[in-house]
Amino acid sequence: MIESTAAVVTDKSLIITFAIPAFFILILIEYCYGKLVGKNTYRLNDTFTSISLGMISRYPTMLNLGVQSLIFVYVSKYLNVGLLSVKNPFTWIAAFLLYDLSYYWMHRMHHEIKILWATHSVHHHGEDFNLATALRQTSTGWIWKWIFYLPMILLGVPVEVFITVAGINLVYQFWVHTEHIGHLGFLEKIFITPMNHGIHHAKNKEYIDANYGGVFIIWDRMFGTYIARKPDIDPVYGTVSALKSFNPIWANFQIYTTMVKDSFKTKKLSDKLKVFYSKTYWRPEDCIEEKDPKEFYVKYNPQVSKDITVFAFFQMLFTIIVSGSVLFVLPQHSYNEIAIFGITITLMSTLTASLLQDNRYVYFIIFGFSVLGIFGIEYLSLLNISLISTQLLMSQLFVNAFVVSLIAAFQGFKTLLLLKNKSTL
Repeated sequence: MIESTAAVVTDKSLIITFAIPAFFILILIEYCYGKLVGKNTYRLNDTFTSISLGMISRYPTMLNLGVQSLIFVYVSKYLNVGLLSVKNPFTWIAAFLLYDLSYYWMHRMHHEIKILWATHSVHHHGEDFNLATALRQTSTGWIWKWIFYLPMILLGVPVEVFITVAGINLVYQFWVHTEHIGHLGFLEKIFITPMNHGIHHAKNKEYIDANYGGVFIIWDRMFGTYIARKPDIDPVYGTVSALKSFNPIWANFQIYTTMVKDSFKTKKLSDKLKVFYSKTYWRPEDCIEEKDPKEFYVKYNPQVSKDITVFAFFQMLFTIIVSGSVLFVLPQHSYNEIAIFGITITLMSTLTASLLQDNRYVYFIIFGFSVLGIFGIEYLSLLNISLISTQLLMSQLFVNAFVVSLIAAFQGFKTLLLLKNKSTL
């Protein structure tokens, strides 16, 4: 019972694992459809960040970070009242509704309390709204989210029921991140749909902080947080305090950093504490910065050369393939190996994100990191080389080192030609 209960909080639902390939197929279909109809909602930089954040977010789960497992196991074993039986069909219906209701309040509180918003804001940084945005998940959610599901464990929702409804709830939320599906009639009154969830991702003052449900919109209608799309106001996606970065590490810690800075900077003692539990939009008066109203509508979109675009695209593919392979051979990896994969994927994504911000010097860091990675796997046996996930990672590192060498050689050749042409003038 203890082992199976621990699985509840680690979110290792097979539903989610096997849904991941389908997610990427649907992302590809949405991209192709958007190009076909002249309404493409994808940019490589924003999509790269969304997918990187999604892949990285799985590693804290796989590493069982936090105290949630211990608490859930204890509550399930000693404190649950056992009201629900796995053999009763009503249990599944009740659990599905209870989970979505719990999700509603968890989600709403993460939009209303700053320390909680710090973990959730990652999902809202994206300035495009597409299926890839659904993958833009936090890597620090394990700190708080489990608290909101404790009542279900106390009531005695069976482990296998909890895992199943949690997986279904999360998978459902994927399809509602698209601009290609319009109003769905009476379904808008019952379910979360692309139309009303797009409003949730908007940062317009007319739309902000609304439509929190996971599957059902009925909770928002019941508790007064429902907002319908207005025909004369198009949603503007992203966060009011724009991230202005593709760095997945910065995305996960931007709000934490802001809170700490404000706490040190503000002179009022009560405000030094209030910055952590205040409303998400509040900041001390002596910390408020002037903002250019024009920036509200401008997407962060640095222009980069063709080689960076191509390199980043293949890094995105490698991130998907390597992380996916880790998920499917997870039991064969040691805890330390999973941690190494998590660190490697995070660092490679961060370095590539820096390239997408037109920092060309990062090519040299990627080369050095790739060479060190190959050495560590081949000669220090940091990872099990017999596993497909390790072999794929090795392929990525070899390709990176080779491609960066070619780019450096080409750039050097171009520089020599330029100098030669200048000398002949």
